Amino acid sequence: MRSVSIVGIGQSPVGELWDRSLRHIAYDAIAAAMQDAGIETADALFLGNMLSGALLDQEHLATLVADFCGLRGIEAAKVEAACASGAAALRVGIMAVASGLHDVVIVAGVEKMTDTVGKDTTAGLATAADAEYEAIHGVSFVGLNALLMQRYMYEFDVPMDAFAGFSINAHRNGVNNPNAMFRRAINEETYRKAPMIATPINMMDSSPVCDGAAALILVPTERARQYTTGHHRGPVQILASASANDTLAIHDRKDPLFLEAAYVSSQKAYLQAGVTPDDIDLFELHDAFTIMAAMSLEATGFARRGEGWRMARDEEIGIQGRLPISTMGGLKSRGHPVGATGVYQVLEVVQQLTGEAGANQVPGARVGMAQNIGGSGATIVTHILGV
Repeated sequence: MRSVSIVGIGQSPVGELWDRSLRHIAYDAIAAAMQDAGIETADALFLGNMLSGALLDQEHLATLVADFCGLRGIEAAKVEAACASGAAALRVGIMAVASGLHDVVIVAGVEKMTDTVGKDTTAGLATAADAEYEAIHGVSFVGLNALLMQRYMYEFDVPMDAFAGFSINAHRNGVNNPNAMFRRAINEETYRKAPMIATPINMMDSSPVCDGAAALILVPTERARQYTTGHHRGPVQILASASANDTLAIHDRKDPLFLEAAYVSSQKAYLQAGVTPDDIDLFELHDAFTIMAAMSLEATGFARRGEGWRMARDEEIGIQGRLPISTMGGLKSRGHPVGATGVYQVLEVVQQLTGEAGANQVPGARVGMAQNIGGSGATIVTHILGV
């Protein structure tokens, strides 16, 4: 198997992009990534997306996007794994290059979530849950996470405002990200006064519905330098790619408060990369809800059970902290265009490892990890990158 590196990145701003169609948003990111890598075509396009069929009546999406980008004749396929679709597409792309089947692969993620009314978008997101045993009872995706958060607070005797630090950190970092949806800092008072969505999850605990696209160019590491001679940034090597699943329905899990798939995929990734949690300089975790941030830190070995929230309270997750997370705003401030999120996360790790994160630069970052969660923890994909 060949080593794989990233030689180009591109992204669209995240937000309510009503003046741009899904294909235009995807084009913006892919064209930027291709220009960054200095390529005019590729062998394949693997596109992460969750909701194009449910919200836009558009499937066959990767071929549509490839055609619109002028990439006719190449392999094109959509990859769907709920909110982990972006990272799942990256994993397919990595396998294609590592195996030798392709030499230049475009991996992109795109989502258009704001052209539909709220109830339709909520119903679409609920398809990430078990339709026959969860969604059928009317529980929304926010509702499922609210049940997890309520149980977590009960089991570990945690007050609700203990999660405020995750949102404060994300918004503080989002201020300096020109592509973030929310570029305004918040404080504890903002958090406490936020309207409730599904008790105990309030508006500041939840990532927004939004549109966006991000793209990466993958090549074999042995050839990577030839694609990065035109700019100062060198290639970033993918040290590990691992995926694991858990039960789709939360009630089927042995322990609903432990993200087993996060534990398994991160352990596989640590082993592949030859690193431990202590070697990770930054972690782009899946903070779709603050409870997921806390549980992710625990499952990946950065915090003990029931104590992930303490890292936020003790300010260990800031740019200068023990483990910087959500360094460009995370899902909360940058935004969570679900099928694109996993690609944005990896793109932001690339920015950190190549010194292009601006005011949010993590000092001396050499190894970064990104973890993308599908559903309420049913599919979890972990990538580790290094320079």
